[in-house]
Amino acid sequence: MRSILDMIYKASEYLAAAFLLAIGVMVLAQVGCNIANSLVGWMTGVNGEYAIPSYAEFAGFFLAASSFLALAGTFRAGVHIRVSLVIQNFAGTKRRIVELWCVGLAILMVGFFGWHMLQLVLESLEYMDMSPGLIPVPLWIPQSALALGLLVFLMALLDAFAAVLGGEERAHGDPELSESGE
Repeated sequence: MRSILDMIYKASEYLAAAFLLAIGVMVLAQVGCNIANSLVGWMTGVNGEYAIPSYAEFAGFFLAASSFLALAGTFRAGVHIRVSLVIQNFAGTKRRIVELWCVGLAILMVGFFGWHMLQLVLESLEYMDMSPGLIPVPLWIPQSALALGLLVFLMALLDAFAAVLGGEERAHGDPELSESGE
């Protein structure tokens, strides 16, 4: 089970990275179009009309997808803003109780948000909502990436809750330990 969960978390991280890469490629392509337009204008006196249609809209979709798909991996690596300032003041059973309470609260919040994100995806499918850009995109497609990211994050939180319940000291990684190589 552990290897399957780790594979899911890693796949989500790779998808997030792919969306970031897609943003970079798209922005570079648009910059190339802008340079080509300037060169055409300089050589002919008439500006070129090269452009990536709806590139800003796609970049926004890709950024949202990347952010949400990275939630589980960044949580597991211990790089989220978290409540460690509070938790570090406790030891033993008290620390475990506080850790369980914090992760439990996060499970409720992410579960609530994830449920409503899924409802939004289903509504967009039902009403065939489309994006308003030059290239209309069914909104359920970018919304699905957000819902998937929340689902994987919820899995990571449930995994962390079970780990702390099973006796592990931390619900997440420690970035200070991983940076020093220990």
